[in-house]
Amino acid sequence: MAKPNRLGKIANLVLVSSTYLFLYLPIVVLLVFSFNSEGFPSPWKEFTWKWYIELFQSEPLWDSFYNSLIVATCSTLLSLTMGVFLIFYAAQGGRIGSFLNLFYGNIIVPETVLAVSLLAFFGLVAIPLGLTTLILAHTVLGLGLVIPICYARFLELDHRMTEASLVLGATPIQTFFKVTLPNLRPALIAGGLLIFIVSFDDFILSYFCAGSASQTLSLYILSMLRSGISPIVNALSAVLLVLSCLFVLILFSLKSRARIF
Repeated sequence: MAKPNRLGKIANLVLVSSTYLFLYLPIVVLLVFSFNSEGFPSPWKEFTWKWYIELFQSEPLWDSFYNSLIVATCSTLLSLTMGVFLIFYAAQGGRIGSFLNLFYGNIIVPETVLAVSLLAFFGLVAIPLGLTTLILAHTVLGLGLVIPICYARFLELDHRMTEASLVLGATPIQTFFKVTLPNLRPALIAGGLLIFIVSFDDFILSYFCAGSASQTLSLYILSMLRSGISPIVNALSAVLLVLSCLFVLILFSLKSRARIF
């Protein structure tokens, strides 16, 4: 019996290792070739920082990066604020279950259909395409993420704490901000991170709703790829990967020290 169990463990180890290798080997190749002196996909020649220097000297790239950062930040804040207002309405006895399914449509409906619908709506109300329409479009997408997450967390709360707060003399507003909202903090943080990442990386909504006046990072990378794969894209991807890893490390550090979750 010991030998089959050992073979099963080895098989599981090989399967898991192969899966992780399949997922992360392209990232490793990208990081390595971001330091290659030759353009991609040329074979390795020699180590260089040339592409990183060109990356930080590219003003159009950083303008598009700031646009993506602005859109992602604003859409995250708007989505979270509207989600908090909706949960506040539910906490005061409002029945939102009847139209909660409307927010799942943003996830179920293909994003291309959503983008075309928003583009038609912006044209109908004569809103010029730009950062404003991008923020509105990503906020609509974000609502389909944050509201189901927060409402599911709200249903799991112990409502005896809310009743105790009201019995002790707190107003409904005080009860919501002192009792309900702190208990919703894990869902708000998770939803906010998810919305920010989805909005920052989104391409389809940006492609349809950005117009010619504004350009996000995903659209700028597309314009670079049309003229051939530039090694600057490798350098940019490596920088974004490092920033993402640092962000995750900081988040888990705060989680262990401040117990924000």
